[in-house]
Amino acid sequence: MRSKLSLLTFLLIVSGFCYAQEEEPTVPTVVTDSVPEIRENEVVVINDSVALKKTEREFKPLAPSKAAFYSALVPGLGQVYNKKYWKVPLVYGAIGGSIYAYTWNNDNYQSFRTAFKRRLAGFTDDEYYDINNDNLPGDPPDLDQDDLEYQQERFQSDRDLWLVVAIGMYALNIVDANVDAHLKQFNIDDDLSIDFEPYFDLNQVTNSPNYGMALIIKF
Repeated sequence: MRSKLSLLTFLLIVSGFCYAQEEEPTVPTVVTDSVPEIRENEVVVINDSVALKKTEREFKPLAPSKAAFYSALVPGLGQVYNKKYWKVPLVYGAIGGSIYAYTWNNDNYQSFRTAFKRRLAGFTDDEYYDINNDNLPGDPPDLDQDDLEYQQERFQSDRDLWLVVAIGMYALNIVDANVDAHLKQFNIDDDLSIDFEPYFDLNQVTNSPNYGMALIIKF
C-alpha cells in the first residue's frame, strides 16, 4: 500500500512538472550589438516603435538677419557666412570699382573747379590755359571759361552718379547675403526631382482601362 502511494505521488509530481513546462511561454531572445542603422526615408521598427529618419536640415531663423548684418558691417562677410566664397571678389570688385570711379571723377571735378575759379579771378597760370606749353604770347587759352565750366559740371554729374552706384552696390551686397541665407534654408531635401511615369487605372463602372502619364515631383 505504501509503495502504491509513493508511486502515485511520484506520478503526480512528474505530471505537474511536465504541465508547467508546457504552459511556460517561449520567448526568443535576440541579442543586438547596436541599434540598426536608419537609412534615409526608411521606417524601422524598434521595440514596437516606429523611427523615421529626418532629412530636413537645421532651420536657423536668425541666419538671414545675421548674414545681412555681417555684410553691412564688412562687405562680403555675409557671403562668407553663407559659405559663398566665390561671391566675395564680385562684391569687392563692384564696390571697389564704383568707389574708384567716384574718386577719379571727383579729382577731375576739383581740378576744373579750381582752374575755373582762378580764371574768374584773372589768373592765367592754371594747367588748362596752355596744356602743351606751346602757346605764343597773346594766343587764346586751350580751354576758356566756358570749357572749364562745362567740364566741371560734367565731372560733377558723373561723380554724383558713381556715388549712387557705390551705395547701390553696398546695399545689393546686403540684400544678396540676406536672400542667399533664406534660399539656403528653403531647399530642405537634397532629393528634388521631377519624373514622368506611365499611369494605368481600371474604371470600376465600365470596367475599362484608363491609360496616361503621371507627373511625380519629389520635394
